[in-house]
Amino acid sequence: MGGAERSARKRRQQSAGARAVAQARGSAGGNRRVIVAAVAVVVLAAVVIGGVLWTNASKNNTAGQAIPPQTTGTSLDNPAERQGVVVVSGKADAKVKVDIYADFLCPYCGQLQKAYGSQIEQQVKSGNLQVSYHMIPLLNNRSDPPGYSLDSANAALCAADQGKFTPFHDSLFASQPEEGKRGYDKAQLTKLGQDLGITAPEFGTCVNNGTYNQQINAAFQQLSQDPSFQGTPTVLHNGARVDWTDPNWLTNLVNQA
Repeated sequence: MGGAERSARKRRQQSAGARAVAQARGSAGGNRRVIVAAVAVVVLAAVVIGGVLWTNASKNNTAGQAIPPQTTGTSLDNPAERQGVVVVSGKADAKVKVDIYADFLCPYCGQLQKAYGSQIEQQVKSGNLQVSYHMIPLLNNRSDPPGYSLDSANAALCAADQGKFTPFHDSLFASQPEEGKRGYDKAQLTKLGQDLGITAPEFGTCVNNGTYNQQINAAFQQLSQDPSFQGTPTVLHNGARVDWTDPNWLTNLVNQA
């Protein structure tokens, strides 16, 4: 075999070897891509599953929880009277009378209570203020499952029948559920009443049967036809809207009366 032929054969062998190496590398690269893609899918699935589990846990964080009763401050000193589906707290001859329209699920209603609840109750206790509370199921479909706004409104009226409206009202706002998530069920609402000292079996019956549901819905339907009603919370004084975001709104009403 001549030298030229040997050189040609050597070049062919080197070329074949290079092709084999290139194929092997390509195959390894493909495998790596498959592995990386598989890992990415697993990671994504873990993230999705973890997100679902976290969301469900967050959504249901009121499940099985007792509502802490508010038994301090002036809430126990201010009995209130149910008049239909309105609860009136304060003396009939109080120099300032306001109407408060609120939903126990409404976050802004919760802010109103947090910022001014103690002041309101102090003014009621002093005889300066009478408050008519209107429980509005405006967000009844915004809990999961739906219905908390109506259930809590009815339960508050049931508590009013037992002389415990104010602490019941304050307790629901102090531990207010998040809009869009689970509220409190009827068993939890009944337990709150019992923890506040309600012993009458009629209270549990009232809560479980939704005794005032029809009246609450009828009052809300009528209110929704009033163009002056623009949602919750609404505070009215002599029929005029009060800007409750003004830090001095209550003090001003009492001082100007």
